[in-house]
Amino acid sequence: MPTSMADTLLAARRDPTRRPAELPQPPASEAEAYEIQAQVQAHTGPIGGWKVGAPTPSTFSCAPLPASHVMPGPARVSQAECPDRGVEAEIAVRLQADLPPRETPYTREEVIAAIASAHPAIELLQSRFQDVGAVAPLSALADSLSHYGLVWGDPIDNWQAVDLAQESVAVLVNGEPVKRATGNPAGEMIRLVVWLANEGARWAGGLKAGQFVTTGSWTGKDTVPAGGTVRIEFARCGGVEATYG
Repeated sequence: MPTSMADTLLAARRDPTRRPAELPQPPASEAEAYEIQAQVQAHTGPIGGWKVGAPTPSTFSCAPLPASHVMPGPARVSQAECPDRGVEAEIAVRLQADLPPRETPYTREEVIAAIASAHPAIELLQSRFQDVGAVAPLSALADSLSHYGLVWGDPIDNWQAVDLAQESVAVLVNGEPVKRATGNPAGEMIRLVVWLANEGARWAGGLKAGQFVTTGSWTGKDTVPAGGTVRIEFARCGGVEATYG
């Protein structure tokens, strides 16, 4: 059954007009949802990064990012492939060293040492369902939590010195501010990367140098009008933009 569910999601990735209301049979477990992610990823090319978040302080979720959709900003995004035009303001880190699976868990210090840089980032969202809010949570997880792409900005100068709990960000659509926020609701971001290195990315052989890890939405989802431009602007961490066309 996971293979047929992966086929359904792959068909919707290739042609958004084929998006289903729900999978033929929703995943029965978190492990099955991640198995579907892996099967889809096998057909979407190398992994360029990961998204990771914490729906609650003690639970985590993740999804791989296709390298073909990890882009430096400013970026132009295909509306044909991404008709939902959902966006989120985020901070992503880029790795400078591999973190392969091992028996001894990685420490926070080891994970920080593996990070080359941190960047402002826009996650581009595109569900493979007609209405992602109407599907089972495990189906949404199987669909890589609606991930489509990641647009990253210039490295944040001296990122470890930034108090991200006090950092603020604005989302601007066509030059007009639509949302502001302070701090990431998912909490301190390094703990998310530690979990990903120790558990979430094990099935893919762990994390690799050069990959990005984006660490959750600061502002929730916003939608950009057709042909529109979104820019996120952090007070201290810089900005980045993307245009649909």
